[in-house]
Amino acid sequence: MLENVAKINRVVLACGTVDLRKGIDGLSMIIGDKYKQNPFEKGTLFLFCGRRSDRIKGLLWMGDGFLLLYKRIESGSLSWPRTTEDAADLTEEQFDYLMLGLNPLDPKIKDVTPQNSF
Repeated sequence: MLENVAKINRVVLACGTVDLRKGIDGLSMIIGDKYKQNPFEKGTLFLFCGRRSDRIKGLLWMGDGFLLLYKRIESGSLSWPRTTEDAADLTEEQFDYLMLGLNPLDPKIKDVTPQNSF
């Protein structure tokens, strides 16, 4: 729904960890300095995760100002790529994986062996 309202056409995942205490100015500086991207690119949603994997922030330039998004997962956590310090472009399918709690760059569904049969 948000992608329709905000006209999001690109999602960029900031791999690794970011201090989520940062606000709009701090996150936009990280986008430019660390990831060498343009934070003023209209329609591009930049996603960040802190050390705790149950919270993410998103930063989106709307053309006339920034939109700062914050999501806290009440039960469970996201599987966030931590191994690289690069920014990764996500497809719509990868974004859906991320929102389901899977690692969008390497989605794996774990096999479960039941302990008891009914």
